[in-house]
Amino acid sequence: MKKLIVPKKYNEKKLNKFLLENIPNFSNNLFYKTLRKKDIKINGKRVSENISIHENDEIVVYISDKLLKPTILLDIFFEDENILIINKPSNLEVIGNDSLTTLVHNKYSHELFKPMPCHRIDRNTSGLVLFAKNEQSLIILLEKFKSHEIEKHYLALVYGIPKQATRRCEAYLFKDTKKSMVYIKDSFAKGYQKIITTYHVLEKYPNNSSLLEVQIETGKTHQIRAHLAHLGYPIIGDRKVRHK
Repeated sequence: MKKLIVPKKYNEKKLNKFLLENIPNFSNNLFYKTLRKKDIKINGKRVSENISIHENDEIVVYISDKLLKPTILLDIFFEDENILIINKPSNLEVIGNDSLTTLVHNKYSHELFKPMPCHRIDRNTSGLVLFAKNEQSLIILLEKFKSHEIEKHYLALVYGIPKQATRRCEAYLFKDTKKSMVYIKDSFAKGYQKIITTYHVLEKYPNNSSLLEVQIETGKTHQIRAHLAHLGYPIIGDRKVRHK
């Protein structure tokens, strides 16, 4: 159920305009289905038409939260009897509630061993995630990630064009869990951990941006985005990191 009060800017606007703009993932099709079922109340009265609304009207929409969740289809890149590789979209965690792992487990709910992720990438990062489809594969793959027999390569579109085509960079990272921010220093300080990041310039663009291929020898939280920002090449669209 969703309860909303109409603000002044929607005075005498249509009901669908207000709801579509104020209930995330509420589609026009879903609006008319809800309307036909008379599951929308305005000031306590059920309505069945797309009427005009007024400032301070109280609108209640009786709808399940499940219907408002965006549909995410698994983009399977490769699969055999041992592994599953999925192209993860951005804005989706690898593990946790309503995560990529949740979607995988729902799809393979009939299996005795539900596929498990062997590594993670950030919520806002898209890319390939490797899952093990049985316990033996999981043990082997986790060990190979630990020993760096499996390499992880990242692509980052950044502001700026590095002068060096390839560079291995060392620095120190501190994660402020209270502010959910990370900070970088060139020299060691209390609470900071060493990070090593290598980048290679793949493309240079005329608008002073470039595409980098990145590898990390240390896997710290937000390492790539933070280290690149510290070097003067922040990822385009990233507002998460701070450097000093």
